[in-house]
This record gives sequence, C-alpha cells and structure tokens, in this order.
Amino acid sequence: MAISVVLADDHAVVRLGMKALLEAERDFSIVGLAADGLETVRLAEQLKPSVVVLDLMMPGLSGLEAMRIIRESSPRTQVVIFSMHGSSAFIAQALQNGAAGYVLKGCREEDLVTAVREAAAGRRFLSPPVTEIAINAYIEQSKTGSFDPHDTLTPRQREVLQLAAEGKTNSEIATRLNISQRTVENHRAAVMQKLGLSNQADLIRHAIRHGVISADQ
Repeated sequence: MAISVVLADDHAVVRLGMKALLEAERDFSIVGLAADGLETVRLAEQLKPSVVVLDLMMPGLSGLEAMRIIRESSPRTQVVIFSMHGSSAFIAQALQNGAAGYVLKGCREEDLVTAVREAAAGRRFLSPPVTEIAINAYIEQSKTGSFDPHDTLTPRQREVLQLAAEGKTNSEIATRLNISQRTVENHRAAVMQKLGLSNQADLIRHAIRHGVISADQ
C-alpha cells in the first residue's frame, strides 16, 4: 500500500521540490499540497494521510500549532518537520508535540525520504545534526521541568496569537478565521491574561520565543 503524503510549505519551489523528490519513490503518493498552516490542518483532517511533511514557519498557523491539531484530529497521521531552524528550542518543542521526524533543509535528499518512510512505519527519524541537539535539549528541559502557561492555550487562542503576532488586526483575524471581531477580541484578551503579557511587543517576543513566528518576520 502506498504511503500517502501531504506536503506543506509556504514556498512553492520547496513544495514542488519535495513533491518531485518523493514521487520518484514507488511507495509514496502525494495526495495534497498546502501553503499555510490552516490549509495543512484542513487537508490532514480531510485526507487522513499517512504522513504530513511541514515547515515550522508558515502563515496563518505555525507548523507546531498545526501539528498539535493534526495529532489530535487524525492520530494515525504522522508528522515530519522539514525546517531551516535547527535550534534546540524548536527541535525539543517539535518532539514534545509529537513529531515523528525532524529534517533540516539542506540535508541529503535521502534523509527526507527516510524520514517519511520511517514515520509511516511508526518509527522516529532525526537527521544529523538534529539527533545530538535533540538529546541535549531533552536533558536541559528535564533539569528545569518548569510549567509553561503557553501550554494552556486552546487551539483557537493559538491561532489568534499567531495572527496577532504577524501584525494582523482584529478585523483581519476575524475574516481569516471566519469568526466575529468580538470573539477575536475575547480570545486575544484571554491570551494576554493567560500569558501575563501587557502589550503587542510582549506578544511578539512570546511568539518568537515559542516558535510561533520567526524573528525575521
């Protein structure tokens, strides 16, 4: 049986490159392409693929948030992160949120192929040098064991957090999520209260620190 795959990246060149690479393998079937996090979640829920390959930094909903939702709504779908970000914080969060693989962009082509195949088989694959970074990150986090209020945010609050951090207005967020502006205001207020944030600058710093957006945005 073919391994069904959804590919998600906000750069068309990357999506098409991954598609060409994986379609060359006889046991892979590319069933969907997505350019943002919300579309990724929709396709994963609709198609229930074996594996979703996604970038961490995407508009609308970050890869980390998209992965959380996918793992809840389609538990049999495995997720492989394909990212340029190799910091211990990103890798640790991805693994904690259920990633079956983490591959750095610029890796050997066979690393991505192997990651997808291993994920479909229920195994984990980390491309070098991710393995060593991940181990060290786990060691550091096990030492602290601190509570993070970010983990208490609901899926909708996470969506509002990312869009707000990207600079979207309440009206724009309401249109994007198909909810009322008052609902957005309520979610935004709840986010600020839960996270102990005072202003937009605090919100942006929090979003960067937690991998919701990149510092380059």
